[in-house]
Amino acid sequence: MTENATSRDTLSSIISPEGSLEVLSQHEVNRLHKTSQSGLHDLLRRCALAVLNCGNPSDDSLAILEAYKDFDIEVLQQDRGIRLKLTNAPAEAFVDGRMIRGIREHLSSIIRDIVYVYNEIQHHKRFDLSTGDGTTNAVFHILRKAGTLKPGRDPSLVVCWGGHSISREEYEYTKDVGYHLGLRDLDICTGCGPGAMKGPMKGANVAHAKQRRNEGRYLGISEPGIIAAEAPNPIVNELVVMPDIEKRLEAFVRLGHGIIVFPGGVGTAEEILYLLGILLHPSNKDIPFPLIFTGPANSAAYFQKIDEFLVYTLGEEIRRYYTIITGDPVAVARRMRHGVDEIAEFRRTHQDAFYYNWRLTIARDFQATFEPTHEAMHALALHRQQPTHELAANLRRAFSGIVAGNVKESGIRAIEAFGPFVLTAETELMQRLDELLTSFVAQGRMKLDGHAYTPCYVLK
Repeated sequence: MTENATSRDTLSSIISPEGSLEVLSQHEVNRLHKTSQSGLHDLLRRCALAVLNCGNPSDDSLAILEAYKDFDIEVLQQDRGIRLKLTNAPAEAFVDGRMIRGIREHLSSIIRDIVYVYNEIQHHKRFDLSTGDGTTNAVFHILRKAGTLKPGRDPSLVVCWGGHSISREEYEYTKDVGYHLGLRDLDICTGCGPGAMKGPMKGANVAHAKQRRNEGRYLGISEPGIIAAEAPNPIVNELVVMPDIEKRLEAFVRLGHGIIVFPGGVGTAEEILYLLGILLHPSNKDIPFPLIFTGPANSAAYFQKIDEFLVYTLGEEIRRYYTIITGDPVAVARRMRHGVDEIAEFRRTHQDAFYYNWRLTIARDFQATFEPTHEAMHALALHRQQPTHELAANLRRAFSGIVAGNVKESGIRAIEAFGPFVLTAETELMQRLDELLTSFVAQGRMKLDGHAYTPCYVLK
């Protein structure tokens, strides 16, 4: 490895990949070099900077890009494989001039997924991404390529959702839950970032060490638009970068054997609506899927607000799909262990795979990529005169757009250029939506940097 200190805060270096990076063809290397729209260099640069900058608490992807505007990455093809040339990379990614091994693994995973998705998924005739079956098959192949499908293991993967901007008490609670999950031989999958995405992994890691569980899984699933805001935390030992938010969400529910939701903001609300919209589909009514909302005792009011909004928009029946437990990590872990055991029995009975939930029906509304333009956000049908799973899909899109306006480079630039998104809804639903979003702002669940939050939306 060669390295050169360009300033106190950056380093330039040439490194070898670590872990899962395959050999690249000259054509693939050229694509990673090209800066045109048909190339992959800009995507690689943004994702690589996020991984290298994982110690930065900011959730503003545009600010991170501006702070390291001179950063660049180049893929060099050599006789013994490829090497990565980094120019003006964040110095925190190195120790005494050598890149931290976990960061090097994450960097390799990013290149693997970018190249594979572009070559084998987006530009290959065998995957019809305009159909449900084609999309689900594509998600399967991306995950298989990343090595996340483990056919020799019993169900154990618990997906944990929650905010990156949470209080210290909430963070400690997520660690406690993760610890008690880990004691019960359960693994953790999250969005891979800080806050409620890091805490459960940290707790489970300690528990796995106590149980001498040497192959604990800490799986992080991200996507290019959000990885800068939720850079992989150091505990993640398997990283997958899905091509968009919809495939990221599908990966969670296809891989996970149960889901725990901690307090969060708009992104967490989006995830809740995504899952509940799927479970409400008539084809899924008999499929077990443990779902627990939890937080410390003083989070009861937060979950009451979520519960009231869900019941108003989706009906009283929605409560049968989730359990709310506050202030009791042991009860959460026991309930989830029981739920995962039920999943195992159900799949044995139906001869289903443990490692990928093929049986779950996901309507096209939840799979189709949603681009949160001002026109698309304004056109969303936010009213109750439609099937509940369709309303859930549209509410999920609304929250997805707000996430984009908050933290994604493209969304931030769109807000700067055209002003806030305009959402329209029936009067009472609009009031409920406004109350929920206002509570997120009041509780400081929108930003990490401590600055005053300026809403990226208006309700009319």
